[in-house]
Amino acid sequence: MSKEHKYSRRGFLGTASCAAIGSTTFFSTLFNLQSMNAASMSSDWWGGGEDYRALVCIMLGGGNDSFNMLVPTSNEHYSEYQTTRSNQAIPQANLLNLSPTSYNEKELGLHPSMPELKTLFDAGKLAVLCNVGTLVQPTTKSDYNNSYRLPFALFSHADQEKQWQTSVPQTNSPTGWGGRLADLVQSANTNQNISMNISLAGKNLFQLGEQSAEYSILPTGTGSIGIRGYNGTSTFDQIRTSAVKSLMEKQYQDIFKQTYASVVQASQNTHELFSAAVGNSTLTTTFSTNPLSQSLQMVARTMKVRQELGVKRQTFFVRIDGFDNHDELLNNHGALMTMLSKGMSEFQTAMGELNLEDCVTTFTVSDFGRTLTSNGNGTDHAWGGNVLVMGGKVKGKEVYGSYPSLALDTDLEIGGGVLIPKISTDEYFAELALWYGVSKSDLALLFPNIGNFYNTMSTTPPLGFMNLS
Repeated sequence: MSKEHKYSRRGFLGTASCAAIGSTTFFSTLFNLQSMNAASMSSDWWGGGEDYRALVCIMLGGGNDSFNMLVPTSNEHYSEYQTTRSNQAIPQANLLNLSPTSYNEKELGLHPSMPELKTLFDAGKLAVLCNVGTLVQPTTKSDYNNSYRLPFALFSHADQEKQWQTSVPQTNSPTGWGGRLADLVQSANTNQNISMNISLAGKNLFQLGEQSAEYSILPTGTGSIGIRGYNGTSTFDQIRTSAVKSLMEKQYQDIFKQTYASVVQASQNTHELFSAAVGNSTLTTTFSTNPLSQSLQMVARTMKVRQELGVKRQTFFVRIDGFDNHDELLNNHGALMTMLSKGMSEFQTAMGELNLEDCVTTFTVSDFGRTLTSNGNGTDHAWGGNVLVMGGKVKGKEVYGSYPSLALDTDLEIGGGVLIPKISTDEYFAELALWYGVSKSDLALLFPNIGNFYNTMSTTPPLGFMNLS
């Protein structure tokens, strides 16, 4: 797909502004590998079945207090949790106890507002990863105290959110790992007029590559937004349509004018194609009226018409905000956990309806974890936190990584209840990329720090939470 097409998506869909797509030599070798990667992602590679794969990223904007999302439940470890969290602790009796298949380091439970996700966990369709965060390399408390190779601008919302989306924490990367992934595999899609990256949250860094950008849609109607009144039935709309058509069809001597006209035409064509397909897409699965559920419903409706749209590889980006709970944590966070649990569960039900459970993996990210200690009525910015992964190919009913001690002054606690992550975003995302079909030899193109955490020559996966066979 041309850059002009990318600009059109970002400029005419109402939720994202036009911006030049950055180019760096850092990832320049990606483009030499597109055809090779696309060819490797065949139905034979996947062992049969439909040749479709999608990653759905749920951004929990503001910094999820994930040590209240996943809580130790045994008397010993709960007492440690309760002491550190003080007035932000959830009552032990309210927690939803989990029974992982093999994890036995600690007894753990989900937030009481997440019964739907407990059901998915018990069914083997949901896994939890412990203490994940942005890292340049494995980091000790001594490394932190000596400021040795730390992520840029730790504890900053803007910077840490970007780093989760780029997985390049040592610098301000101009591209996200989802965008770089799209640069590699976009050619697997037969329709090059629609980006494989669909955003329900407008402009985002995660889906921005050197040649790729998000196609922003809305959770209502047919999703896409075109030129207002174009092809409308009123007299004014007909006049406007005629004028716009004449502008788009005119051949301009000025290259900038010609490019702009081509962009407008391509944008409208894409809008009409997308709207026509999604407009006829309905589901029997019932979704709640909350914003996350509505966004995920549109994701599912878009997936249903994947063949009409000519796509075999897609990423989706959705987000819910409100997690920056410096105040009123327990009430606010509980409501958000309800929304997350219902939305993810409803979406997984829809994947079953579409027979896409094994073809779609949904995962959560956030700016950072939050402090274990209370600031009085909430918690503050921290570092490591817990995340969720859902799908038919997830090795669910399991906890991955080591759930940390929640006591203060441990080897991982660096003050104020801030924990150093033990799992890097690189390891987390690399395993998702491997499931998507990226070869181990290409992981460093997506995640330049991966060699600090994982030997890409290894016969085992980075963390083991995905079924890669």
